Amino acid sequence: MGQEIERRFLVDRTLWEQSGLPQARSAQTIRQGFLSTVKERVVRVRLNGEQGSLTIKGITRGISKLEFDYPIPADDARQMLDELCQPPLIEKIRYQIDYAGLLWEVDAFSGANQGLLLAEVELTCEEQSFLSPPWLGEEVSLDPRYFNSSLSRKPFSEW
Repeated sequence: MGQEIERRFLVDRTLWEQSGLPQARSAQTIRQGFLSTVKERVVRVRLNGEQGSLTIKGITRGISKLEFDYPIPADDARQMLDELCQPPLIEKIRYQIDYAGLLWEVDAFSGANQGLLLAEVELTCEEQSFLSPPWLGEEVSLDPRYFNSSLSRKPFSEW
């Protein structure tokens, strides 16, 4: 059984551009779409560079949820994204940053979610403490509008 414990934050764009980007250890282009966005069972298809995956997530309880992630062929992921997933697709560049012993992922969205900049960190337990990077803004972990499945139904550009 997989468990995801994740906190999400808005990113201060000015501070990010001044300090965040140079610290990135990697940057990947991601396209993802959803076969189901029912809150009890979200099914996501992702193409991360040339790596495909299929992910099933359960209902979010606090900042935790069940998560099962499986690799799939990149060509299968492309076909599912193009022919089966609900539009619009989520498009973003993901930057990975090591900060104070944790891996932070910062997503710079494009397409229908252009302008949104989110950071997330996975934790080992809900009570785990951490040092905040200087570019971290308001926490949005409990705001479902910022879930990728929600952004696919009601993009940031429509808020």
